[in-house]
Amino acid sequence: MKNIKNIAEIIDHTNIKPGATEDDIKKTCEQAREYGFRGVCVNPQWAKLVKEELRETDVKVVVLIDPPMGVSPHQIRVDQCQKAKDDGADEIDIVMNIIDLKYKKHNEVFNNFKEITTILPTKIIIGTGYLTDEEVGKASGLAKAAGAFCVKTSTERDPLDNLELKEKAKHLRIMKESASGLVVKAAGNIKTLKDVEMMIEAGADIIGTSNGIQIIEQAKKV
Repeated sequence: MKNIKNIAEIIDHTNIKPGATEDDIKKTCEQAREYGFRGVCVNPQWAKLVKEELRETDVKVVVLIDPPMGVSPHQIRVDQCQKAKDDGADEIDIVMNIIDLKYKKHNEVFNNFKEITTILPTKIIIGTGYLTDEEVGKASGLAKAAGAFCVKTSTERDPLDNLELKEKAKHLRIMKESASGLVVKAAGNIKTLKDVEMMIEAGADIIGTSNGIQIIEQAKKV
């Protein structure tokens, strides 16, 4: 974990604060350019700005759709994803309808994402803080079947994802096995280099965090 460049390249630098201003988002983008982060993850209204700020860089524009439980009507979700694409997004991080999953409406979950994954490269957020181990496995398998390239634990603002990181690590291992071949993204409550190391050891390929700078600064001291 001493290779700082490699750590930065797996971090989606995140700013999904409801009160974020245009200047805040510009600063997030500036930090991403400076540190070489994988992507910048923001709420939909900032996609155009982030695309402009990150022009002529390899940093991806990642747009978060429908947190924290993915319960907006299907067509609204589709429209949001299409608008994100039109505004310059490279990827979408979209929340699975957690209520449908809990009620075992697996066909509805699958059909919802089968359309969405054709719009942009898609990370499906399964909301592990709401789920049993069995449901984590089922959700991950559905994400793979529906055409996502990545399955993700949660959003930073998931109200039930203040999990012990050991519990999150367990879920990551289940996700890795159940969605074999997919990229796995860990997010939520990841604040330190030690946290990142634990997530990678459990199988995470991408880390979503708003603490990327602190993590890289810690890595410089190792």
